[in-house]
Amino acid sequence: FILTGIPGLEATHIWISISFCMFYIIRLLGNVTVLSLVGKEQSLHKPMYLLLCMLALTDISISTSVIQKALCIFLCNLKGITVGGCLTQMFFLYAVSVMKSAVLVIMAFDRYVAICNPLRYTTILTNTRIAKLALVGLIRAVLFILPLPLLLKKQPFCTNRIIPHTYCDHIAVAKISCGDITVNRTYGLVITFVVIGLDLMLIALSYSLVIRAVLRISSKKAHQKALNTCTAHICVILMSYASCLFSNLTHRFGQGIASNVHIILANLYFLIPPMLNPVIYGVKTKELRDKVGKYICR
Repeated sequence: FILTGIPGLEATHIWISISFCMFYIIRLLGNVTVLSLVGKEQSLHKPMYLLLCMLALTDISISTSVIQKALCIFLCNLKGITVGGCLTQMFFLYAVSVMKSAVLVIMAFDRYVAICNPLRYTTILTNTRIAKLALVGLIRAVLFILPLPLLLKKQPFCTNRIIPHTYCDHIAVAKISCGDITVNRTYGLVITFVVIGLDLMLIALSYSLVIRAVLRISSKKAHQKALNTCTAHICVILMSYASCLFSNLTHRFGQGIASNVHIILANLYFLIPPMLNPVIYGVKTKELRDKVGKYICR
């Protein structure tokens, strides 16, 4: 296969690569800082911060797998990729994205228990239980995403081997097949709505229970403190799911939108949220902010 990058913007590929590099460096520094702090500080070995580490790992994994091939295209004009390499990249990207969605659901459950049942928090959400929930999320991601590359592997690819994208997007690869891709399209759409729809429903349920519990609190100070613990997570959810849904739906149904706009939107989903997540949590989480300040002062 041949990955073209961003069609119509070939003249600006060098400038796009510079912005990609800047985003990647900022993202890497932020997420590695979170991982290092939680690893070094014994006081941060709690479920909430272990979940932050999982989120950081998924963000690093997603962005690294996208940015490497994109920079090869933009800087070195290395556009070729084997069929096996393409399908492997596709599986890895989507599996880690589904895993990230599972982590966000667990984080919503963590906030629900912390606010609605604080006295039993340490017994309900132990580090072992968080690890088990993460394992379930990983198994779900593999089982749901594995059919995507397997279905594409059975498709015939004729003379057209050019993929107008910076990475092996499922629909972009399916469109260059000379066979019937109805099953591929349907399964991809079902996965999008089942995974994102179910996860968003669980998150919405958690926060509706949180809001109900907060409204029962008479103290305004307690109101503010309870809501502050959820602000960072809500920002991350809105940013992650909004960009993901918009990218997926425009790619499938936005026929009037230019192809380079589709590709830019898809890349922004893999670039912007992973860069901003550690910044949001660093600003909104006092304990994490204090630890960062302590190390900077040293």
